Amino acid sequence: MKVRSTSALRRTLAALTLTAALGLTAACSGGQDDPSQASDGGGQAAPAASDGGGQAAPGASDGGGAAGDPQAQQPQEADVSDVPEVVATVNGTEITKDDFVQTYQSQYQQMAMQQQAGGQAPDEEQLKTQVAEQLVDNELLRQGAEDAGIKASDKDIDTTLDEIAKQSGLGSGDEVVSALEQQGISAEQVRQDAASQFAITTYIEQEADIAEPSDEELKAQYDAMVEQQSAAGGSAEEVPSFEEMKDQLAQQATMQQQNEAATEIAGKLRESGDVTINV
Repeated sequence: MKVRSTSALRRTLAALTLTAALGLTAACSGGQDDPSQASDGGGQAAPAASDGGGQAAPGASDGGGAAGDPQAQQPQEADVSDVPEVVATVNGTEITKDDFVQTYQSQYQQMAMQQQAGGQAPDEEQLKTQVAEQLVDNELLRQGAEDAGIKASDKDIDTTLDEIAKQSGLGSGDEVVSALEQQGISAEQVRQDAASQFAITTYIEQEADIAEPSDEELKAQYDAMVEQQSAAGGSAEEVPSFEEMKDQLAQQATMQQQNEAATEIAGKLRESGDVTINV
């Protein structure tokens, strides 16, 4: 299958809950601006899971409070009172309100903090639709992986958590578990999500043609990042060298292909499946 190129990537991998909550943890603790510490390995803040395009605004306030005002850094609470008990049904498997709220709250709070600088409020209805679509895609991909006989071992789960730690600027998989436990996600749930991520990623790699990026592609990506830094008023000297960023850029390029392939595969599974969404 040829992987399509799109301007805004939907984050359909099972890591949504993990990365969204980790992004929220970083934002609440006043994440760094250093491009080399980006959680997605690409020199930019990890994009919002709903559309693949948002960037965090470090230290942003709501426009009315003084810098460093603790009140301005408090995450907003999302209204989930209208969310039904069964958000969606995918080939007979229910996606419950609890499943939905866990992901939605993380993404809502992350988006709210990103938009504080402009005094904007997140579009809750749009975000609810996006999260429901993501969870449906994840379930379709999880079922596809299960049908293909893919199952994560304990070693696979540990390796996946270590990879998430590396992408998120943490020291180990244990730190990932600890950070997410602080967000109210149990260690058991974290490992289940990591197992799903491994299975789905393996399934996508089997189904799609994920090509290793060339040095020329990575250099073009690096040059664009340096140009972005300069356009934002920063100094190009603040960006690490190409050689230092090369592995991170390669990881980001591969993840981008995986995300595009995941969207395409999930779309085909949806066409042949039985999906009902209630939000």
